[in-house]
Amino acid sequence: MRIDKLLANTGFGSRKEVKQLIKEGNVRQNNKIIKTAKAQVDPESDQITVLGEEVHYEEFVYFMLHKPAGVVSATEDHRDETVIDLLDEEDQVLQPFPVGRLDKDTEGLLLITNDGKLAHQLLSPKKDVGKTYYAIIDGKVTEEDRKKFAAGVTLDDGYQTKPGQLTILTSSEQSEIELIITEGKFHQVKRMFEAVNKKVVYLKRMAMGEWKLDEQLSKGEYRRLSDEEISYLKQLKNEKNAQKK
Repeated sequence: MRIDKLLANTGFGSRKEVKQLIKEGNVRQNNKIIKTAKAQVDPESDQITVLGEEVHYEEFVYFMLHKPAGVVSATEDHRDETVIDLLDEEDQVLQPFPVGRLDKDTEGLLLITNDGKLAHQLLSPKKDVGKTYYAIIDGKVTEEDRKKFAAGVTLDDGYQTKPGQLTILTSSEQSEIELIITEGKFHQVKRMFEAVNKKVVYLKRMAMGEWKLDEQLSKGEYRRLSDEEISYLKQLKNEKNAQKK
């Protein structure tokens, strides 16, 4: 890897600023001054320092975010605050992105990473990764609704959803439910309830497979994933594993 790219990707400035650091003799590779921005380095085996500070390189970053309502799941937006705006500046350097989308008014678990391969694995319909949602529904959710969800419901555009696992937590004029689905169609949870003549008034994603939202995170807060969490997500493959309780 070129030294200028490495330093730019680890937060030491723009390519122009990094080149100036190198020109001034402030960058060393295994204690030898690097003289050109084109110099090749191995971040895994070389010791790289800038003004005596050791450079620690990460190829991929993984964050769990407790998404608040009012923030959009995008890398940039001209009108609204994005989930990337919630990250500290140094955590934005490797250009992470949200894996999948939560609606602007939906809260809960969101993975932010720059690992495209993992993102594809988690989002691919073939992987059948279960996403667990908690919702408050305007209307009494019934056993009949549960059976309809288990068979798959027809959305407003004629699409037949895959089976959803609906658990009724409370049933009243404003019901509480838990729903596990393996797809991610546009506004899917809301549209599934509209298909049975009910309305979602609050929605929160609680889990992807057995990877659950850390409730110690307040809305808008995030943290790095542990090695165990990263390993689990990379191995997450099927609905059976995703729906274990």
